[in-house]
This record gives sequence, C-alpha cells and structure tokens, in this order.
Amino acid sequence: MTKTPSNQLWLYDTTLRDGTQREGLSVSIEDKLRIAHRLDQLGIPFIEGGWPGANPKDVEFFWRLQENPLKQAEVVPFCSTRRPHTRPPDEPMLQAILAAGTRWVTIFGKSWDLHVTAGLKTSLEENLAMIGDTIEYLCSQGRRVIYDAEHWFDGYKQNPDYALQTLTMAMSAGAEWLVLCDTNGGTLPHEVTQIVQDVNGHFSIANGQWSIIPQIGIHTHNDSEMAVANALAAVMAGAKMVQGTINGYGERCGNANLCSLIPNLQLKLGYSCIAQHQLHQLTAASRFVSEVVNLAPDEHAPFVGRSAFAHKGGIHVSAVERNPLTYEHIQPEQVGNTRRIVISEQSGISNVLAKARTFGIELDKDHPQARQILQRMKELESIGYQFEAAEASFALLMYDALGLRQQFFEINGFQVHCDLIQGKETTHSLATIKVTVNGENILEVAEGTGPVAALDAALRKALVNFYPQIATFELTDYKVRILNGNTGTAAKTRVLVESRNIQQRWTTVAVSKNILAASYQAVVEGLEYGLLLHFQAENYA
Repeated sequence: MTKTPSNQLWLYDTTLRDGTQREGLSVSIEDKLRIAHRLDQLGIPFIEGGWPGANPKDVEFFWRLQENPLKQAEVVPFCSTRRPHTRPPDEPMLQAILAAGTRWVTIFGKSWDLHVTAGLKTSLEENLAMIGDTIEYLCSQGRRVIYDAEHWFDGYKQNPDYALQTLTMAMSAGAEWLVLCDTNGGTLPHEVTQIVQDVNGHFSIANGQWSIIPQIGIHTHNDSEMAVANALAAVMAGAKMVQGTINGYGERCGNANLCSLIPNLQLKLGYSCIAQHQLHQLTAASRFVSEVVNLAPDEHAPFVGRSAFAHKGGIHVSAVERNPLTYEHIQPEQVGNTRRIVISEQSGISNVLAKARTFGIELDKDHPQARQILQRMKELESIGYQFEAAEASFALLMYDALGLRQQFFEINGFQVHCDLIQGKETTHSLATIKVTVNGENILEVAEGTGPVAALDAALRKALVNFYPQIATFELTDYKVRILNGNTGTAAKTRVLVESRNIQQRWTTVAVSKNILAASYQAVVEGLEYGLLLHFQAENYA
C-alpha cells in the first residue's frame, strides 16, 4: 500500500450540488456533465454530483456518467441520513444513492441539538441512531462513506459533548471522513482553529477504540466573508479534506472558493492538491464553468480574475516592468493567468511603453511620440473616454500617433432615419452611408431594429465586397453611459462597443453629446480594428 505524503490534501468539489443552490444559477444535465469532466481534467479527487433521490436530473446525471466515466475523480452522490423511526433499507432516497453505482457516498447528519429537536422534531438519541444506522447500512452495501457534520461549528459551540457524540457515532459506524461544516457561515478563523484542534485531540485520545481512524475535512460557507480563511485555518489545524466550489458558487453568499483555496494551499502553504500542469489550468477552468452556468466571471476575483494581475498606476507599472515581485504575490502563469497593463488617466509613460509592447511595438521613454500618446490619451480620458475598457481604441490612437494607422476606408457621411410607432415596442430604422474604399465611392442603405444596428449593417454592406472577412465580425455588446446627467439632454454620452471574430474579442469607445455620433465612431473603430487584426495575422502567417 502506497503511503500518502504528509502534505497531501484531498479536494472535494461540490459545484454541481451546493454550487447550483446559488440564486440565479441553473444547469442542465449536459451542463453538469461538461463541468464534471472539466473538473476531472483539473485533477479534483472527489466531485459531488448531486442528490439522486431529490430530483430526476441528478438520477440521470449518475446514469450518464456510468456510460462515459471520469478518468481519475470519484463522483459522489449526496444524501441525508434516514428519517426518524424508519429503517435504512426502507428509505427510497438511500436506494437512489445505491443505484447511482458509485464507490463513495456522502451522507449528512445533524450536529446541532437545536436542529434535532426543532428541525427534525425527534430525540437526541434517535438522531444518533439515524447517523449510525445509515452509515452502517451503506457500508454493508459496499460503499465508502464521507460524513458531513451539518452545522458542526454552531452545534459544537452550543453543546460540545453532543456534537462530539454525533462524530463518534459516524466513526463507529464506518465513516472514513468526518467533514466539519460551517453551514451558516458565521464562524471566525480563530474559532475554526481551536475547534478542529479539539476534534483531533478528542479522537487522538480515544484512537485505540476503532480499527479505522477517519480523517477530518472542512466545508465552509461565506456568509461572513470567511469561507476561504476558515478552510485554510482548518487545514493548518489538521484537516485533510477541503470542500468547496469553483468560483465560490453556492447558496446565499456562496461556498469556499476552490479557485482561491487551491493556489493558497499549494503555492503559499506547500500542500499537494493537484499536479503542477493542472494548476496552470485553473484560470481556464474558472472561466469555463462561468461560461457553462451563464454567469459573468468576476473580473476582480483573486488568482483567476482578468484584473487579478492588472496594473494601472504609473508607479506600479514602472516597478512591475523592472521586477514583477514588486506588485505581484505570485507569477500569474502559475495559475494560468496573464499580466495586464491597463491604460487610463492615472497612467504614466511606463504604461504606454508596456502596452505598446503588447501590440508588438518597441518604444522607449525618449521616443518623440511616446509622450504625445500619453498626453493625447489623458486629454481624451478627461472628456469621458475610458481606454482601460477599450484597448482596441487605444491601439488605434497609438498607431495614429506613430503614423502606422492604416486607412482601410473613409466615411464621407451617414444619415439615420427612425420610425417610432406609438403603442408598439419595436422600431424601424434606416441608415444610409457614403464610403470611399480604394478610391471608389460607395453608397449603401440598410435596415435595422434600431439606429445603431442599421448603421452597422449599412457599413458592413458597403465594405464586405472589399473586405470579405468582415462577414466574420460580430457586434456582441453595446453599452451607453451618460457622463454628466445634470445637464439633461445636453449630456455627453460614452459608448462602448464590443466586437469579435472567430478567435478574438475587442472593445472600442467613443464620446459625444450626440449618442449616434458616439455610436458611429465606436462601430467604425470596431470594424477598423478587426481588419487590422486580420491583416496582422495574415502578415505574421
């Protein structure tokens, strides 16, 4: 038998069960299967798939996984102990757990006497029997059991003797893991440390009574913004299993975020969680799950957020350029993320030089156009532009200042006509545009559901015969922000337009007192930058 290294931790992902209890999050069976296989690739040892006895979707999920099993992870069904005054073989929910066909099962039971008497409305003795009977039955059916001690910390603080009795019963019945749950999320790290030490001490004293001494796990919720800190505290106090969810999804304020826990445990504390090459997949896995569950990723999430290694202040950028350790606690590549230099009115010359390099342009601080680019950018930001959200527009500004901006087409004018029909939600818009391409004058007309859509359609129609790749460009987002609403209808408007092709996304920005003028400029620059990307890739190839 191979001995487990002393620094080995076992990760247990409950995104597909606890995570889906988040308000506004819903997944199909196909979604669950895709996430399960991605977590398997990430190297998560235990993946909780759901509660088969609770809904047909979870039943089918376990059946489907038997047809296309995971490579290395143990998929685990979740269920409660038997009900009061029943027999485990007579419980349909336990039969559903067995039908899932897994080697491991997770059973939760009550640790807090308040929940036993007020929630289950039964005696403390019957609750102990429910825990023991259920685990003994599942073990007799060849299953290995993880016991989740629900409301453990609250229960221990109120009645430590009874809480420990519930763990002792689970252990005596054959549970191999005892997972301490901060179900209400209100415990603080110093309390977690002391209580985990108490539990380990209790069982160390009595360890001659059992042939198998189960290991301790931790399951924390984030209601006090302590889920990650509490999980770390538990591990440092002796816990060997860490339960959590990708991106911290979960009911109320969420669960412990594995995307923060894994790098903290592995890179900061020296524990072994997943392989190094799998750790490099962490950012991609986080974004994959966000995409599948149809929730916008948290751009400011530690480790995996788009802004986790973004530098905006000029002094910061200058220092990071010399030595990344000055403002980065780890190398972003260790978790599959990347460093980003953000351009804004707070930028210094270092930001401009660093950003230029991302576009393949080498400048130094003495280059005559470098200061000009910085000054022009700050002037535009002062009137409402926001280049940190629209790096494509900054690239065009930079190319223009350096005399490198290629003119693919010239707009000679446009008109937009809108029909608003009272009582109807839909509008009809017609855009006419005059364009010159390679010395040829083009006049085109197009319709759209709104003025921006019509303008975009007319411009594409005019250009696609000259630049067929425009057919692959798509306008994916359109945001409008009123900058000085106190001036009423004379207020300036900032428009952000996001575009994409098959491989990339980019955003352009424009500001004007006329919303159509701002929209027109942002749309035009979006097409221009897309063409620039295309021809750069073509030249590189």
